[in-house]
Amino acid sequence: MAETRAKATPGTAPGTAPHRYPLRVQWEDTDAAGIVYYANYLRFIERGRSDVLLRAGIDQQELMREQGLAFAVRSCAIDYLKPARLHEELTILTEFSGASGATLTLAQAVWRGLDELARAKVVLACIDGNGRPKRVPRQVVDLFATLSTNFSQISGTLDSKDG
Repeated sequence: MAETRAKATPGTAPGTAPHRYPLRVQWEDTDAAGIVYYANYLRFIERGRSDVLLRAGIDQQELMREQGLAFAVRSCAIDYLKPARLHEELTILTEFSGASGATLTLAQAVWRGLDELARAKVVLACIDGNGRPKRVPRQVVDLFATLSTNFSQISGTLDSKDG
């Protein structure tokens, strides 16, 4: 059955939009032609995921130290749609897709203005210090669950500086 998707408007109201992480493409991110090297998109979306936790006061080093828990990427599927270039301003959007026991599923996208450059589905596994799966802490599930479940179409508010 086809799903109807409403337009997401990042930054419009707390708990109703994907998390936004802005970044500027640096020299180190590009190849000799000034185009972002494909593997660096993985670094960009990692920064976006980490920023969700950090802004909510969840320090990943502290989570490991105090609860013996960490997150590892279990799987990642990424589609590259358009190239990003040196010095461009990008926005990484992160949204919650689901949780089950020891895993979180996220949808992430890299945008330049109103152009979607890449999109990824990331499954994170919560593990202990020995690499064994552990239930995702409730506070982390609750945090990610506040993120919108749809950014397939972004309205013009993506470029706004508020929110």
